[in-house]
Amino acid sequence: MQFFSAADLQAIWLTVKLASLVTILLLLVSTPIAWWLARSNSHWKGFVGAIVALPLVLPPSVLGFYLLLAMGPHGPIGAITQTVGLGTLAFTFPGLVVASVIYSLPFVVQPIHNAIEALGRRPLEVAATLRAGPWDTFFHVVLPLAKPGFITAAVLGFAHTVGEFGVVLMIGGNIPEVTRVISVQIYDHVEAMDYANAHALSATMILFAFVVLAVLYSFNKQAHQSAVWHGR
Repeated sequence: MQFFSAADLQAIWLTVKLASLVTILLLLVSTPIAWWLARSNSHWKGFVGAIVALPLVLPPSVLGFYLLLAMGPHGPIGAITQTVGLGTLAFTFPGLVVASVIYSLPFVVQPIHNAIEALGRRPLEVAATLRAGPWDTFFHVVLPLAKPGFITAAVLGFAHTVGEFGVVLMIGGNIPEVTRVISVQIYDHVEAMDYANAHALSATMILFAFVVLAVLYSFNKQAHQSAVWHGR
């Protein structure tokens, strides 16, 4: 007896591909935002922070609805993608990637922001006295000291993308091998009253979430003990 059907395996593969790509993009996008939020004294800091945190409080269907309009043929994103010959992003895999990056942004920005803020100014001042350039300071001072924050951000970004349903359904619909991820596949099984396969996928998601959180808490505890041991 096969535990997962072929459609389930396709949904799992598509979900892993989406979450991996989104996590990489989120780390690239979130790091400069988190750095600016941690170091800037701009009057716009509160406004930018609120924009980044909006997905935390907005219902996914609301965010998905406006992203769908924005990506449509008459929306600003749709106008740009059509101008460069990409067509519209709605109901495509690239559209899912863009929507997932926006929806998971606060889950990655906030851990990196907290880690950079916790460093204080002293390590950066020491690096400056040694005439380290900005990239040297980032890769040899900031990144090693803030590593727990970056790892937490990557894990949360990946896990949150895996579990997303509302935004994914609004932007991607339910197209096999294109936009049908695990959460949508579970919804399909329930609608068809195929509870055995819904149980199999749902139980796998629960196990995945538990393992992710257990590993994350264990890592953070070890990082905290190491920091205390080294007097940071």
